[in-house]
Amino acid sequence: MLDLALEETLDQLDPLRHLREDAGSDEDGAARIVPVQPPSIRNQTIELSFDTSPAVQPDTDVPARTSIKLAVDASPGCGGIAWPAGEVLSSYIARKGSLEGKTVLELGSGTGLVGLVAGHLGARVWITDQAPLLDIMKRNVALNNLDGRVTVAEFNWGEPTPAGIPKPDLILAADCVYFEPAFPLLVQTLTDLVTDPSTEVLFCYKKRRKADKRFFTLLKKSFSWDDVADDPQREVYSRDAISLLRLLRK
Repeated sequence: MLDLALEETLDQLDPLRHLREDAGSDEDGAARIVPVQPPSIRNQTIELSFDTSPAVQPDTDVPARTSIKLAVDASPGCGGIAWPAGEVLSSYIARKGSLEGKTVLELGSGTGLVGLVAGHLGARVWITDQAPLLDIMKRNVALNNLDGRVTVAEFNWGEPTPAGIPKPDLILAADCVYFEPAFPLLVQTLTDLVTDPSTEVLFCYKKRRKADKRFFTLLKKSFSWDDVADDPQREVYSRDAISLLRLLRK
């Protein structure tokens, strides 16, 4: 746990440091930093919209739009901003339509984007992450008037499921594969949560580093997976090395 604590401290000092790994090297063999990053995101509010299945509004053939107001802030870590895989997963569940009556758990929620979309679709949702990100998630629940439908909870991977979180029908995880010391902890949490084959797991990630393969090597001990084939946007986001998977417990 000492190494993990150190990694978390380093992440707070430099939220984008993992994205600089495997970026190649300069002529002297030193690690090459990725191209200049955009200005730091601090205490901003953005709005993201996703097409929603007409089944959510059956009186019209025109897709509705699910709009989410999102407070973003990189100061508590890289989870405090919106990442591409989160937008891909949000877009997919919005197009699939109503989640009325479903219990949904999002892991590594960061800003809470994916879980907030699930809440708009009618689910009872728990969005979870580590303590530094709880405040921004609470702000985003309030910004979207989802206090009665979306609950914020601390959930440290590898630890027992927090009291009060019920057995989920659907588990959502986006952009959770980036912090190598946490790979076995995330696999342990997924294994603990998915004890019933009826539990659906949608897992979206962007391939960034060779180390990502280690996560899937660990994952395949307990899970198999398939690409989500019914997403019309799949060809678009796959060009950006993003994959949307459905995990199946062995």
